[in-house]
Amino acid sequence: MKMLKPGDKVPDFSALDQDEKKRSLSDYKGKKLIVFFYPAASTPTCTVEACNLRDNYALLKKKGYALLGVSADTVKKQSNFAKKHELKFPLLSDVDHKIIDAFGVWGPKKFMGLSFDGIYRTTFVIDENGIVERVIDKVKSKDHAAQLLEG
Repeated sequence: MKMLKPGDKVPDFSALDQDEKKRSLSDYKGKKLIVFFYPAASTPTCTVEACNLRDNYALLKKKGYALLGVSADTVKKQSNFAKKHELKFPLLSDVDHKIIDAFGVWGPKKFMGLSFDGIYRTTFVIDENGIVERVIDKVKSKDHAAQLLEG
């Protein structure tokens, strides 16, 4: 499936977060939503990105945004990641790739000369009606909140 782009309607989705609470796109109807996809909880770059968003979470909320992180990690791994780094926003466990595939953020990657399939580090800004407003596919992990706020 192709990656969602600005103007696309986001398909409804549901998954458990790190506290085993079911979260759905419909929960955010009428709200601006940021959905960030990251390859794996507790890896160095993903940790930097999540902590940058954590440190700027109050500012993002003040600007009217809700925030959801998504990876293919288990609920337990998401829970450990959230607790260790005091992440106060939901991290969805998408082990079956339903959300990852719906957004089109899975595919071939290269790292240190190796080729493999994985999650593309990508962030989607979604408007109050569930329409993609903006896609950030060149995420600056150390400065991700600034990327979101400058748009």
